Amino acid sequence: MKTLDDLLSEGVAGRRVLLRADLNVPLDGEKITDDGRIRAVLPTLNALREGGARVTVVSHLGRPKGEPDPKYTLNPVAKRLEELLGTSVAFAADTVGESAQAAVAGLGDGDVALLENLRFNKGETSKDEAERGAFAAQLAAFADVYVDDAFGAVHRKHASVYDVAALLPHYAGGLVERELEVLSRLTGEAERPYVVVLGGSKVSDKLAVIEALLPKVDKLLIGGGMCFTFLKAQGHEVGKSLLQEEMVDTCKDLLQRADGKIVLPSDVVTGDKFAADATVKTVAAGEIGAEDLGLDIGPESVSAFAAALEPAKTVFWNGPMGVFELAPFAAGTRGVAEAITKVDGFTVVGGGDSAAAVRALGIPEDGFSHISTGGGASLEYLEGKQLPGITALEA
Repeated sequence: MKTLDDLLSEGVAGRRVLLRADLNVPLDGEKITDDGRIRAVLPTLNALREGGARVTVVSHLGRPKGEPDPKYTLNPVAKRLEELLGTSVAFAADTVGESAQAAVAGLGDGDVALLENLRFNKGETSKDEAERGAFAAQLAAFADVYVDDAFGAVHRKHASVYDVAALLPHYAGGLVERELEVLSRLTGEAERPYVVVLGGSKVSDKLAVIEALLPKVDKLLIGGGMCFTFLKAQGHEVGKSLLQEEMVDTCKDLLQRADGKIVLPSDVVTGDKFAADATVKTVAAGEIGAEDLGLDIGPESVSAFAAALEPAKTVFWNGPMGVFELAPFAAGTRGVAEAITKVDGFTVVGGGDSAAAVRALGIPEDGFSHISTGGGASLEYLEGKQLPGITALEA
């Protein structure tokens, strides 16, 4: 796989570069609530600009239905990108139409353009290879080389991720290169003790990664909404908590095969409703009432998880321990995150909601060895799946 360093050593002055970034940031109206993904691409973008490249940045945002939708415009991203770069960014109001063509044609050495949301064109995500390929060809016509720095999208077989790479000389951006280096350490001979922390809502979403990692880890700590299906598998009642009834037998099987590696919460924080003003109480995991709604792991569990993490030399964390967006149910996620920052070893936050929680709770990002930009992509990599975007870069 050729990398950004390879491209820079060849020279990029005056060359047109199509840079696939992951600028899929959360928005509150037009306000960006977390610009972490924009900041993540800056090193690659600045290296290209400093080399004199003419950079056209492309990205998706949200899940529009293959046609323009004002709710998902990248215009707020263009404005934030200008602020972070300290230079103007030409924003095209379409993906491959007249506005995009004009923006690209107007680039000088070191200039940057951002095209509108790729998913406004149905060719981006089409299952029809001809339709997807046609859109990829239109994007490729804007550039001499292609750089993929959108790790959060490499598990998608989309036009801008997979098909464009076949049409242009292609390189992995610095972020993608770093992500692969980090994740390979987690799937190879990781230094032990190796502890994995998994949260989030559904067991079904994490089943494949549990199966893949269980033989390799020393402890697997499970919190979040998914813990209640495991607690049910242990014979506990879970009240109104999130439960995947169809996964209970699977969880029983996992607990039997885990040979004590899986650690579940011993207490949980419940509310009478899913709201910041809920009536809150902490109960033992075996004493959840019929009307209780479990929304976080309890303080006893946080202490137990921290104790399990303390001797670790390798840690991977994916998924919050509770509904951290609501103040009464944020302590579990905060406590576990802070415990991971104290680990004397290699610690990785697996993107997605975990990365968002770190920033939302004000936990210093330099307390972790690496914060991934791709939750889904990092999980699929750890499961051992082929990632289309990586396959394309290796070709």
